[in-house]
Amino acid sequence: MNYRYLLIFLVSIGVSYLATRWIRPVALKLNVVDHPSDRKMHVTPVPRLGGVGIWLGFMTALAGFLIFQRFFPNEVINLPISREFQGILLGGFVILIVGIIDDIWSLTPFFKLGGQLAAALVLVGFGVKMEFIGNPFGEPGALFYLGNIGILMTVFWVIAFANIVNFIDGLDGLAAGISVIAGLTFFFFGLQTGQVGSSLMTLAIAGAALGFLHHNFFPAKIFMGDSGSMFLGYLFGAITVNGVMKSVAAVALFSPLIIMGIPILDAALAILRRYLSKTPVTQADRDHLHHRLIKRGLTHKQTVLFIYAWSAALSAIGLTLRFLPSTEKYLIIIAGLFLTLLFAEVVGFFDNLNVLRRGNSKENALEEEESLYEEANPASTWVDEST
Repeated sequence: MNYRYLLIFLVSIGVSYLATRWIRPVALKLNVVDHPSDRKMHVTPVPRLGGVGIWLGFMTALAGFLIFQRFFPNEVINLPISREFQGILLGGFVILIVGIIDDIWSLTPFFKLGGQLAAALVLVGFGVKMEFIGNPFGEPGALFYLGNIGILMTVFWVIAFANIVNFIDGLDGLAAGISVIAGLTFFFFGLQTGQVGSSLMTLAIAGAALGFLHHNFFPAKIFMGDSGSMFLGYLFGAITVNGVMKSVAAVALFSPLIIMGIPILDAALAILRRYLSKTPVTQADRDHLHHRLIKRGLTHKQTVLFIYAWSAALSAIGLTLRFLPSTEKYLIIIAGLFLTLLFAEVVGFFDNLNVLRRGNSKENALEEEESLYEEANPASTWVDEST
């Protein structure tokens, strides 16, 4: 790895690690904490606002790289200060502030969505939008132009990514670890597609998430809160639009979806599950992927490490797609999707959906599953730290 990449990675790790150490006592003093309840795993109050440490690690690494770049220019490895770059940083600051306010005062879903929309519109205002995607049904390099619909797709994409990381943030170290894996994967993908600026930003994300992970892995000393989960999700959404999605290859459309496959699958099924149970989409439940794995008897650490491995496997698939011919590429996408859904069925991810489809109420479905789970695991506790 070029020393310039190593520089941005190490700075983001170090600053995030130190900043999170400093933020933890501040959050405790301000009483910005996640209190224990019968729906949570932790038994003592855990401070939130870890997202501020992640943001400081990310921003300091980029600022340090820009200063280094000024004195030691390099035409190949550089971070252009473009309007798009400025828009990503400004939109990230907007969503960070929204997350901090939510961590302190618990915003309503309406205001939280409004903040996410504002951050997405900042991006569009600075020229970050989907203008074209590779046409999967055309010749190699063929483009499908989006026109004005690209703005709507950009807003939807960024808001969706901001929320899928929030959905998966339900166990100590889970969202941060997945962000490290995704960040490193997007870094290598960006290098493959010639998007060096995007690669540097995703490398800074990975480093900042890794520095924070030291404090967040089980048992967590601090939670990232919505200030962290929404910020990380926003960055992945914004950078893939500005960088990865600008590749003329059709695979650019699929790779981000595969790399972030686990959070996307978890969020999609959570929405479907809540729709079938006629409950608000924003209402937390205890049927996320990590809950299902714990119900199958895995420990907290085993569950998190297992999902890490699953995420890394999907990321490897996402990276290899660029080098495969079209036929093999789409066969692997279909096979990967099938195997993921099959595995989700094996671990019981669809159990509650099956109960709901039979016409039972959400309450009866939960009672039925809790009864079965408690018979098999009488000493275990239900967990729900995610939205």
